[in-house]
Amino acid sequence: MGFDEEVDSVKMPLKHTRSSPSSSSPSSTPPTETMKDPLKRTGNEWTALAHIITAVIGSGVLSLAWSIAQLGWIAGPFSVLCFASVTLISAFLLCNCYKSTDPECTIRHGSYLDAVRSILGKKSAWFCGIIVQINFIKVAIVYTITTASSIGAILKSNCYHYEGHDAACSYSTTIHMVIFGAVQVLVSQVRDFQNTKWLSVVAAIMSFTYSFIGAGLGLAKVIENREIKGSITGLPSDNAVEKVWSVAQALGDIAFAFPFSLVFLNIQDTLKETPPEKVTMKKASTIAVCITTLFYLCCGGFGYAAFGTNTPGNLLTGFGFFEPYWLVDIANACVVVHLVGAYQVFSQPLFENFESWLGRKFPESDIVHKDYDLKRLLLPGFRLNLLRLVFRTAYVATVTGIAVLFPYFNQVVGFSGAITFWPVVVYFPVEMYLKQKRIESWTTIKIVLRTYTYICLVVIVFAFVGSVRGLIVARFS
Repeated sequence: MGFDEEVDSVKMPLKHTRSSPSSSSPSSTPPTETMKDPLKRTGNEWTALAHIITAVIGSGVLSLAWSIAQLGWIAGPFSVLCFASVTLISAFLLCNCYKSTDPECTIRHGSYLDAVRSILGKKSAWFCGIIVQINFIKVAIVYTITTASSIGAILKSNCYHYEGHDAACSYSTTIHMVIFGAVQVLVSQVRDFQNTKWLSVVAAIMSFTYSFIGAGLGLAKVIENREIKGSITGLPSDNAVEKVWSVAQALGDIAFAFPFSLVFLNIQDTLKETPPEKVTMKKASTIAVCITTLFYLCCGGFGYAAFGTNTPGNLLTGFGFFEPYWLVDIANACVVVHLVGAYQVFSQPLFENFESWLGRKFPESDIVHKDYDLKRLLLPGFRLNLLRLVFRTAYVATVTGIAVLFPYFNQVVGFSGAITFWPVVVYFPVEMYLKQKRIESWTTIKIVLRTYTYICLVVIVFAFVGSVRGLIVARFS
């Protein structure tokens, strides 16, 4: 995520992790381990770098051109750099939270939620668990909207190519969302879908492909125009209040594109002990954030430079990108393929968490525990469970319904970016660091970190309110 989405974070299941932030409830026993654990870790800075970049770059990149257009040539890139800096600070703070500081029994925290529970206690873990589940739901909604937009873009590009740009090529996104939801209902019945190794490979290839195509098309358009469009102040507006709200929404969109904090400790848990894991992660994080930031500035900057005041909300659905139509189709097809699988990577942990809780609650229930073999229906190896069928279908239907009610790409992305950014990327990493290091009150470092926390809170609240307002205005206008 972001996903990308933040971020786009869980689209990268890791081979060596024992748990993820979503797979354990706040009330369960922390799946920690001592330093004598036999699990062999062979990761290095290059594997960590690959995991981070794959986790960060996702569909959130498609809205960056629009975000920079709202902010202008100075504030836009500066905001991207600021969010990159916050993400990097979060990474440096989390590096120190991987291992406990108890000299008698050093414990590894293999996931974000494990660290929160172990360091800050059960109450904080309960709150963090809710935030994690909200993160999964919001990403599923964004992916549904994005997929429908990309399918519509493919149909439009082909329509304009064969019938001309003056043709009335208009397609409803609702039917595409319903079709996408139906596909997800079927796919969600497969257990442990997020652990299939090929899914991460496909997700990585697809996300890089459509992102590079978007940036390349933007650069090609700039060369074709022979000018760099846009202005220092961004899109002009006759209403100063509307301009302020657009800026707020743009900040939410940028926030959606950056975070990878939720999967950070999972990645660190794959690294070998020499050199120390936190040294490796700091180096890998710095390189990854620099590469991602440069990539984002290229995508967003080329898009704004190409379209100026007509910059589209989704870079790959802009009116100017219908030729070469086949390249636009490839890019949008990559988005669809990527998000079909990524949706399940984000949703399966939520499914498993809820179903495990019901399994403990009703240990004798056939509805919860009994599987039905469907070999007779020519579905070898596929086993159907009534709980999975009902709950997962209801979940996908609810997510699809929300997406149909709010099919507004930029507003939903802004809302999604703002709603979980502060607690996940700022608050919990700072609080865990302060407690781990036993930093006393009124020391310089504590005052600086507290001030940093409050400043980030003000910015994110501003982005959140602006995105909520944008959703309401778009829904009822």
